[in-house]
Amino acid sequence: MQNQVQGGPPDRTHDHIQTDSPNGTAKRPIRISGASGGVFDHVRAIADLAKNPVVDVIIGDWMSEMNMTFRGSEKMNRPAGLSSAGGESYEVTFIEALEPAICDLAKNHKRLAVNAGASDVEAMARRVQQICNDKGTKLKVSWVTGDEVTNKVTRLLAEGEKFLSLPTDQPLAEWGLEPVYAQCYLGGSGIAVAFANGADIVICGRVSDASPALGAAMWWHSWGREDFSQLAHSLIAGHLIECSTKNFSQQTTTPTFGFPIAEIEANGEFVITKEANTGGIVTVNSVLSQLLYEIQGPYYYNSDVTAELTNIKMIQEGPERVRVIDVLGHPPPPTTKVGITARGGWQAEFHFFLTGLDIEEKRKMVELQTIASVGKYRKEFDTLTFTVSGSSPGNPRNQDEATVDLRIFAQSRNPDIMSAGSQIGVTPDTPCFARWCVENCLMGYPGSTPALDMRQAVGKPFFEYWVALLPQTEVDHAVHTFDGRTIQVSPPSVTKIYPRRQPSYETSSPVPLDTWEKTTRAPHGYVVHGRSGDKSSDCNVGFFARDDEEWDWLRSTLTIPKIKELLDGEDKGGRIDRFEMPHLRAVHFLLKDHLDRGVNSTASYDSLGKNMCEYLRAKWVDIPDHFLEKGKI
Repeated sequence: MQNQVQGGPPDRTHDHIQTDSPNGTAKRPIRISGASGGVFDHVRAIADLAKNPVVDVIIGDWMSEMNMTFRGSEKMNRPAGLSSAGGESYEVTFIEALEPAICDLAKNHKRLAVNAGASDVEAMARRVQQICNDKGTKLKVSWVTGDEVTNKVTRLLAEGEKFLSLPTDQPLAEWGLEPVYAQCYLGGSGIAVAFANGADIVICGRVSDASPALGAAMWWHSWGREDFSQLAHSLIAGHLIECSTKNFSQQTTTPTFGFPIAEIEANGEFVITKEANTGGIVTVNSVLSQLLYEIQGPYYYNSDVTAELTNIKMIQEGPERVRVIDVLGHPPPPTTKVGITARGGWQAEFHFFLTGLDIEEKRKMVELQTIASVGKYRKEFDTLTFTVSGSSPGNPRNQDEATVDLRIFAQSRNPDIMSAGSQIGVTPDTPCFARWCVENCLMGYPGSTPALDMRQAVGKPFFEYWVALLPQTEVDHAVHTFDGRTIQVSPPSVTKIYPRRQPSYETSSPVPLDTWEKTTRAPHGYVVHGRSGDKSSDCNVGFFARDDEEWDWLRSTLTIPKIKELLDGEDKGGRIDRFEMPHLRAVHFLLKDHLDRGVNSTASYDSLGKNMCEYLRAKWVDIPDHFLEKGKI
């Protein structure tokens, strides 16, 4: 497929959004702080940042693929005509974080844009407005819609749209599940429009993680829809701060970390810093670590812009200040990502503790006995796995060190055998997962010991999530203002079609590995930093080196075949893509469809892909001796 620019004159509807920023022309940088990276992040953040004289706009993300599916299904289960009550289909933890901050937001003229409305963005916005009023402030709340596209997906399916899975390229028709809800990812243009029309607080249902920062910077600097270089830089700034304190966390004795701040300039370039006098660090390495999180290749797609990372540079400008430059901006794709939810069934798990010798033999005994108990009902399980976590060392120092966990994990579409909504083992002959697991305890392996808390063994609902692409022209993107207006936000008129697969390549001019004559086998992570994460069932992992010599070794060593070798038993046999960021001495890999359907339904402990990097850093490789002589990282 050739890249091509979609035709039509540029859309100037909201091209140069006026700002009421303190200096009028918005020549000084806008300072944006990320207050939340998830639904359970620190409640104190908004209240503290509302007092911070440095910060202009506070952003936060309370959304994830997990709560998108849960909230969407929850809304669809609600009786027709019944509005949200008690916040059941939006994220109430945002309200808890907001309430203590409201008076300071008003007093200090702070703006706030958040991903928290989930499947009830209007209900949340109206509740927030009422709280602001009750506290005697004049804060104005607007909200952004267009992300809910269930009806659009249903219609397009009927018209023959295949909705190919981004991880697997399979058509939705092969999923075998009935879609119940669909939500797409919006860009930041609606947020910019809301701020330009007087909003103090903007509530979104589902914009992309980095979009609140992009929208705030777009408003502040009056950027147009085609200022792609500026938009691309702000998109990456948003990516770096949307996970709140995550990018400043290293193994340390500091108990808490400061929340990040992006200072975005009029040309888009920006500096990453953090709250003053707080824990954590801001270095090129810590910022680069966050950059590598959840990217999927050299192109970072958004509904407003595409950011290219190939030539990106980071400079340690001073203590706790990292400047980011040379993000290349391109037109956005004509599509946006859409997540489609289906009810997967019920899942449960049961745990045994295995101690000492013959761990694998004990695991096999549990598996054989449990499957024998299940008998004819085995076909009712879509998933039934027996996984040991940990290992028992030789000559252990104590019982804890000698004990490992055996997890029996089950999924089924039959609620009866999962005891969903009932007590474990209603009668002695009731067929159910928990009874089949526990009934073999007395005839089990030597030292047979189950976990005593069996609540996890009662089935709970889980959801499946399908990620595909939706034309932006199908999205009814709109801003609803505090004074009753609805402002339509048109899709971008200049877009670019990109190949479905991101560029992938091995390194150019690799350095012969015998250049380093003396080597020692040691864990990869002794000299290599890294970070990993998830996007649906794809897993990304990036590594970076300390200096140019180690970069030559890293890029020459870390080929796709080498990564497959290091994956070892974790290699699922899927496609692996690779690209480099030479100015950052980084190499990145995308493991396609690696995470067993993703966080909503996976049977894996590494449900978010975050542990993949640490697993690979623990693998042993041949490291040049004088790299090790510099000290471990």
